[in-house]
Amino acid sequence: MKFAIIKERKNPPDRRVVFSPSKLVEAKNKFPEATFKVEASDIRVFSDQEYRDAGFEVLQDVADCDIMIGVKEVPIDALIANKKYFFFSHTIKKQPYNRNLLKAVLEKNIELYDHETIINEKGFRLIGFGRYAGIVGAYNGFRAWGLKYKSWQLPKAGPLPNQQALIKELNQIEVPNIKILLTGSGKVSNGAQEMLNAMGIKSVSVENYLNKNFAEPVYCKIDVLDYNKRLDGNLVTDVFDFFNHPKKYESDFMRFAKVSDFYIAGHFYGDGAPYLYTREDVKSPDFNIKVVADISCDVDGPVATTLRASTIADPIYGYDPESEAEIDYNNEKAIAVMAVDNLPCELPQDASEGFGEQFLEHVIPAFYNNDKDGVLQRAKMTENGTLTERFDYLQNYVDGLE
Repeated sequence: MKFAIIKERKNPPDRRVVFSPSKLVEAKNKFPEATFKVEASDIRVFSDQEYRDAGFEVLQDVADCDIMIGVKEVPIDALIANKKYFFFSHTIKKQPYNRNLLKAVLEKNIELYDHETIINEKGFRLIGFGRYAGIVGAYNGFRAWGLKYKSWQLPKAGPLPNQQALIKELNQIEVPNIKILLTGSGKVSNGAQEMLNAMGIKSVSVENYLNKNFAEPVYCKIDVLDYNKRLDGNLVTDVFDFFNHPKKYESDFMRFAKVSDFYIAGHFYGDGAPYLYTREDVKSPDFNIKVVADISCDVDGPVATTLRASTIADPIYGYDPESEAEIDYNNEKAIAVMAVDNLPCELPQDASEGFGEQFLEHVIPAFYNNDKDGVLQRAKMTENGTLTERFDYLQNYVDGLE
């Protein structure tokens, strides 16, 4: 079986890769019967020479390989027919801008495995860049605070080599006595929490966060049952009640918004769940949040201040509560918003190392153990020119009917 690490061709360029040279060596040692080839790339965070030095062939043409492994969408004209592909296709939510990509995958008889669809038997994702989004998102949030209040000037994350370099920068700033709110319980929020802990910022309970003042910066990490409540007033401790019946809940976020200065959004938002806060909520004199680092970045959705995704080149904009429109973040009325939707790109080396570790643990073995855990079977979106049963809900989308 021949695996190819393919070149990233999407613009703007993405320097990440599924396997670093050291992880590829590890993969080769664990699966000596596998052949790994590397498609030449001038943008990858690891150079072609680093792969050669690790003992791998680096080629302009990898068409003789069976399985193509990439990160971002592969342009239609670069897709090779009758191959297996792994990449983030951004089609499973029926994203209109990638309809033609999925059509082309089917027409070219490609077996597509989207990284997002690689899940365990309980439906939890096995691989992703979430932790690194959280790490960079927290850093960018503090950078936004410093720029808005002229209190410090952190360099952009992208040119810094790794997480430790980000932490070093953060530990040189003096954070005022602010309250920092962090939502979520998964990899994204855990990544952000790593940064808060590395800065020595104290974690406090919900009760103390809501009711006490502190002589130092503090943060509180909350999950869905902290910021939502049942419409019937019943007290619930089972989070699955919320996941199964989101429409029986309303947001209770404003009690946190009253006392928070800086909000880091690291939660997953499910369809049908209440919005965390609305544009009307932001107009309230009780809404105290001044800077929002929206790592989740659901545009025009549950975090009402997120009007659009921002970019790595221009990561911060302002939200005016009165006009519900974008303004300069330096404006006195503005809530500063950082809503970059491809944050892990700013930490390509660490993100690639971590992603490769997960891919080697969960995906490569499935090719050599008869897919005994069903990882490939669950993840496979297309086969023999048609959608697999699990993804046949995309047929109307492919046909342009929705």
